[in-house]
Amino acid sequence: MILTLKNTFEEVGNATLFAGKFFKELFIPPYELKELRKQCYVIGYKSLPLVAITGFIMGLVLTLQSRPTLVEFGAESWLPGMVALSLIREIAPVITALICAGKISSGIGAELGSMKVTEQIDAMEVSAINPYNYLVVTRILATTLMVPILVIFADAVGILGGYIGINIHDDINFNRYIAQIFESLNYSDLIPATIKTFFFGFFIGMIGCYKGFNAANGTESVGKAANSAVVTASLAIFIIDMIAVQLTDLIF
Repeated sequence: MILTLKNTFEEVGNATLFAGKFFKELFIPPYELKELRKQCYVIGYKSLPLVAITGFIMGLVLTLQSRPTLVEFGAESWLPGMVALSLIREIAPVITALICAGKISSGIGAELGSMKVTEQIDAMEVSAINPYNYLVVTRILATTLMVPILVIFADAVGILGGYIGINIHDDINFNRYIAQIFESLNYSDLIPATIKTFFFGFFIGMIGCYKGFNAANGTESVGKAANSAVVTASLAIFIIDMIAVQLTDLIF
């Protein structure tokens, strides 16, 4: 038990130092803008189909599951606002971040882990290339920028899925549907939900890079790095979300 706690605190300390190095290297040239654009494309654009399908299903299922209860109380007119609030405030950010943790964090962990095992990172150091700047900073920046965009995209597609879900049983005009959504939304719903997605993206990228960059020797460590990155990033998302909800209640 004591040994497990010791290893956990050591891991947290090493990860904190790793993250601190990111903020130091972030402002030191050369700035790898070409690699950053590439990572934004790989992390953001290539994740759009999966996020779109998931967001659409979330909106559709949430609408179909919520409608019978609201109909019992004669409150089906609240359905568009309720679906939009649920998606924007909580469901879309968390589910999208978890998908990114599974797809992106594991991919980064496996990629950097394989580079570490095959000594490509050591070769970059010998070639006078800063591997941390080229491999880590670009990937963490890309996830920090792309995850919020993917969440906003999931919100939009989820709202579209909710519209289709409502029209399975009722007949509502799209303009009226959107108007009811905006009547229900406030800045206090949008701002905290958007801010926390940047933290989701940062920790998804940072944990994936940390696990891959510190993979042990041997091919098994690549799989372990990918698996550990997914589990740790998913846990971090839930912790961040819990803190964000508490802060939102205090501030707003």
